[in-house]
Amino acid sequence: MVCKVLEAEEADLWPSAVRLTLKTGPDREVIQVFPYRSAAPASLWRTLIAKAKRELMFAGYTNYFLWLEHANLSHLLRRKAANGCRIRFLIGDPDSAVTREREREENVPLTLATRIAVTVGELHKLRGIDNIEARFETGHVNLSVFRFDNDMIVTPILARRVGHDSPMLHIRREQNDGMFDRFTDHVEELWIRGQSIWEEACHGTS
Repeated sequence: MVCKVLEAEEADLWPSAVRLTLKTGPDREVIQVFPYRSAAPASLWRTLIAKAKRELMFAGYTNYFLWLEHANLSHLLRRKAANGCRIRFLIGDPDSAVTREREREENVPLTLATRIAVTVGELHKLRGIDNIEARFETGHVNLSVFRFDNDMIVTPILARRVGHDSPMLHIRREQNDGMFDRFTDHVEELWIRGQSIWEEACHGTS
């Protein structure tokens, strides 16, 4: 009615609403975009983690923020693992040349190696629990991917920026070989190349 009276198209009057309603193809997979990861509400992460039943993948280079921002995260992960959810952590090797180079670029007091050490300490508390795995791999220093069943958060890490200062995309799987599947394939390749953090700890103490 309004369009008829004004002799205008819906797309001209309400472009954002129309784009959301009429998303097609790969665009359907993009649920929300944030200019900074820190701008996304913590409740989004908590909801995605809590709702996941089959698959959780935390492929952030340090994953440090998870332990700071989500109280009793380990308890939640233990419960989900007990219910059959596969939980994986892919973090950077703190002793690698890739990590040292990224530390020089970030140039912040709280180094990557320190942030990784916090995560490793938390992960050691989950060692031996069925359905929980953790590996080192340095190929994702510039891209963090977090999977929650068919939802995903992707954070491309910008030059000289730490994770919370980088843009963030919330993606949901809607098609074969879309953005969700491509990021999944990327992380799975890195996972195959990774080394268990617990095996490395054993080697280091032998």
